[in-house]
Amino acid sequence: MKLTVYSIPLTIPTKLYIPLLIATLAGAGSTARGQAVRYCDSTWSDAVKSVQLCRDGIEQEKPTLTLDNDGTSGERLSLSFDLLEEQPQDLRYRFIHCDRAWHADELEPHEYYNGFEEQRIDDYRSSFTTLQPYIHYHTVFPTEYSRFTLSGNYVVAVYRYDVPDSILLTRRFYVNENLLEMTLTVERAASGGALHNDQEVSLTIEGLRRDAIGTQMMLRPEYLHPWVQQNGRIDNMRELPFSGYAAGKLCYRWADANRFAGGNNYRYFDISNLRAPIYNVHRIERYGGETHVMLRPEENRSRKAFMTEEGLNGGMKIHVWDRNDATVEADYAWVHFTLPMDRPVLDGSIHIVGALTEWSLDDASRMEWNSEFRTYTCRLFLKQGYYAYQLLFLPTGGDEGRTALLEGDHSETPNRYHVYVYARLPGERYDRLIGVR
Repeated sequence: MKLTVYSIPLTIPTKLYIPLLIATLAGAGSTARGQAVRYCDSTWSDAVKSVQLCRDGIEQEKPTLTLDNDGTSGERLSLSFDLLEEQPQDLRYRFIHCDRAWHADELEPHEYYNGFEEQRIDDYRSSFTTLQPYIHYHTVFPTEYSRFTLSGNYVVAVYRYDVPDSILLTRRFYVNENLLEMTLTVERAASGGALHNDQEVSLTIEGLRRDAIGTQMMLRPEYLHPWVQQNGRIDNMRELPFSGYAAGKLCYRWADANRFAGGNNYRYFDISNLRAPIYNVHRIERYGGETHVMLRPEENRSRKAFMTEEGLNGGMKIHVWDRNDATVEADYAWVHFTLPMDRPVLDGSIHIVGALTEWSLDDASRMEWNSEFRTYTCRLFLKQGYYAYQLLFLPTGGDEGRTALLEGDHSETPNRYHVYVYARLPGERYDRLIGVR
C-alpha cells in the first residue's frame, strides 16, 4: 500500500503528542509504520467546535463499547460537533486501531472492522437564530451493518472528503471484551508526607468472568497492563505495576504509580443565558458582531479550606435556557478568563484544563501574562452551556500538570478514576482490552 505523507498547515495548532507529519487516511493501518504517531482528542481546525463523543443516549458516559461478536448488543457511540461554516461539507470518518499507549499499530482496517472503511456523515443541520453561523454534524457508530471485530483502543478521525489530508478532528474510544472480575478502590494515601493531599488507587483482579472465553494463562501478570485515568486527564494517565498475589488474586497497589494528587473540586461557569449573567459570570458585552463573556476573576485556592461539591469533573454540557434545541439554537461567545497574581511564574506555564480545552496542555489552553494589569488571561470561543475546568501548572520541560500551585490538593476530592486492563499474549499482534472499570 502506497503511503502518502502531508505536512500539517502551520495555521493549525499542533496538539500534545501529535507529530508534525501524518499519513493520509487512505491507509490508516499504515500510519504507524516508520512513525511514532500517538493520538489524542484533538481538533485540527479552528472551525471545529464543541466536539462530543459518548455512549448514545448517555451524554457524560465514557465512550466505551462492548465487543459484539454476533452484532446483537445494540451498543452505539454518538459523535457530534459544529463546523463554523455556512455551507455543509462532505465529511467522512474512519477508524484507527491503537496500542495501549495510543500509538497507531500495524493492523489493517479489515482486521478490526467489519464494514465500509470510510463512512459519510449524513446527519447535519444549520444553526438557527444565532450570531455565529455553524453547521451541526452528528453520527452514530457502529452502523446497523457494521461492527468492530477486535477489542482495544480506537480513534475515529473525521476529514473532508475532497481534501484527503485535511483532518478536522480525532477522538479516542474503547472496545472492551469485558472478561474480568475486578475491583478498583480509591482511598487516602496510606503513607508518605502527603496523607491529606494524595489519593491512592488499588486494583484487584479476581479472575475471569464465568461466561468469559479464554484461558487462565491470560491472567499471568507479565501479559497484563492496567492503565488508570483520573477524570478525563491524559497528562497523568499511567500504568500500574504488579505488586503480588493475595488469595490467588492479582494485586496492583502500594506503588508510587498508584498515587495521584487529589486536586480540588473543579471550577465551573454557566453561559446558558447570554442575556444576563448567571453562575460565575461577571458581565456580558456585545461588540463587533460578537458576544463576550467576562468571568469573575479566578483565585488561588491552594490555601483555602476544602469544601465538598459535586460537579462535572471537567466535563461540559451544551445547554441554552430560552431555546428548545441547544444543538442548533445555542450561540457561541468569547469567554474571558483572568487570574490576578502578584508576579508571573518563571519556571512553567498555567493552563485551563477540562473538556473545554480537550484536556490538553498546549498553546490553546495556556494563559498569557499581562504585565500591565498583573494578570494571567485567556479567552476561548465556546458554545452556550455548562463547563467545568481546573487551572494546572505545567513545569518547564514537563508533560504532567500540577494542581498544588493554584488548586490545592485534598484527599477528599471526589475524583472519578477509570481503569483499562490490556492483555497481549505471546504471538498476538495487538493489545486487547479485556476489562474496564
